[in-house]
Amino acid sequence: MARIVFMGTPDFAVASAQTLFEAGHEIVAVVTVPDKKAGRGNNLHESAMKVWAKEHKIPVHQPIDLSAESFIEQLKACQADLFIVVAFRILPRPVFTIPPRGTINLHGSLLPAYRGAAPINWAIINGESVTGVTTFLIDAKVDTGEMLLQEKIPIGENENFGELYDRMKVIGARLLLTTVEKWMQKEIESERQDGDVTKAPKITQETCEIIWYKSAKQIQNLVRGLAPIPTAFTWYKQKRLKIYQCEVLDGRAEKAPGTIITADAKNGVLAVATRAGLLHLTEVQLEGKKRLPVADFLRGNQIKPGERFGAA
Repeated sequence: MARIVFMGTPDFAVASAQTLFEAGHEIVAVVTVPDKKAGRGNNLHESAMKVWAKEHKIPVHQPIDLSAESFIEQLKACQADLFIVVAFRILPRPVFTIPPRGTINLHGSLLPAYRGAAPINWAIINGESVTGVTTFLIDAKVDTGEMLLQEKIPIGENENFGELYDRMKVIGARLLLTTVEKWMQKEIESERQDGDVTKAPKITQETCEIIWYKSAKQIQNLVRGLAPIPTAFTWYKQKRLKIYQCEVLDGRAEKAPGTIITADAKNGVLAVATRAGLLHLTEVQLEGKKRLPVADFLRGNQIKPGERFGAA
C-alpha cells in the first residue's frame, strides 16, 4: 500500500480520497486551500477536502504560498511514496518532485483535450458527446505531463454539468485507484500525450451571459454546461434572469434574436428567438426571486411576446 499526500479542494477530490482510503492506502496528510469567508455572515468556510480530512483524523495543511520553505519541509517530513492532486492549485517544481514515485493528477477530460480549469463545463458547452478522465504525472506546465490511464465517458444528450460532474467524480476515483495500484507495482508506464490540444479556461461571468445571436442548440449547450452552477443568464428589464433548463423547439422566428415569441403561462411555454431556431426556457430564476418552473414564472410576471431578452 502507498503512503500518500493528497491535495484537493472540492467534493470531486473527496470522492477520490475516500476511494483510496477505503482501499487501504495511507493518506498521511491532506493539502487544501485556506479557509475562505463566505455567506451573508461572512463566516469562514472550510473546503470539502478539509472537512473530510478532519472526519478521518488526517493532518491538514493549508499553505498560502506553495513555494514556502516551511511548507516544503512539512511535505518532505511526510515521507510519502507519491502525491495525488485532484482539483487543486498549480504546484511548483520543488513540491511535485518531492515523492520518489512522483505526483499523479486526475483530470476531467481525455487529455490533451480540454486542458485547464473547467474541462467538464467546456466539453458540454462545446457539444461533445464523449469526454473522460485521465491520470497523468504532473510536470512544469499545466496538464501536459505524461499520461498513465484514461477512461472514456459518454455525455447524455440532455445531461448537464452537475449530473456529469457527479458521474465523473466516481469514475475518476476508480480510475485513480487503479492507477495508483498499477503504478506502485510498476505494471504501467507513462506515455506522452498525443492528439489535438484544446483549452478549458476558467468560467467567468462573461462566459455565463447568453448571446442570443448564437443558435438555439449552442445556447442550450451553454445552459447545460453551466447548470446548476454557476448558471447561464440573460437580462430582462435590467434584472438578471438565470436559465437552468431549456429545450430546442422546431420552427423559425422572423424576429431578432432574443425576442420573446411565445409567453404562455397556461401551457408553460416561453419561446425565444435565436440566430437559428427557437429556445424554450423551462426552468428559470429572476434576480431576487426563487428558482421556478417556467409556468410559475410566467404566472408571476407580465411577460409579453415581442419583448426582448438581452443586455441590461
